[in-house]
Amino acid sequence: MKNIYLLIIVVSICTSSFAQTKTADKFDETLAKELGADDYGMRKYVIAFLKRGPNRTKDSVKAAELQKAHMTNIGRLADEGKLAIAGPFLDKGKLRGIYIFNVETVEEAKKLTETDPAIQAGSLVMELHPWYGSAALGLVNKYHDKISKIKW
Repeated sequence: MKNIYLLIIVVSICTSSFAQTKTADKFDETLAKELGADDYGMRKYVIAFLKRGPNRTKDSVKAAELQKAHMTNIGRLADEGKLAIAGPFLDKGKLRGIYIFNVETVEEAKKLTETDPAIQAGSLVMELHPWYGSAALGLVNKYHDKISKIKW
């Protein structure tokens, strides 16, 4: 649990420092509106912590198929603009990954998590929290495609 709080603090500091250093001469009203930014350049999101679920398969073929379906779902959510950030944690702990959903309510995010094959299979479970961060996260997917040679 300490790791979750530490992660939230680090991400919050990074995004809030971005918002605080923005000056009026750099302000882009059109971009701010497009990204749903408030006066601080921030907006509401829902952050999801993906945790190891109770139904982990030991069959490597089934696990690979489930992972592929999980990644396809992540790509779809990103393409639809519903997912700002997704990625795994690199250790082998119970906390497996993170999503930051481009939605304002936990209820909306819950509906999106229910489309994930790994959630449906019980391989992963999600812990959802409302979160406030930089609206610039809305630009990640646009630029990620420009720097990624391999698509999932």
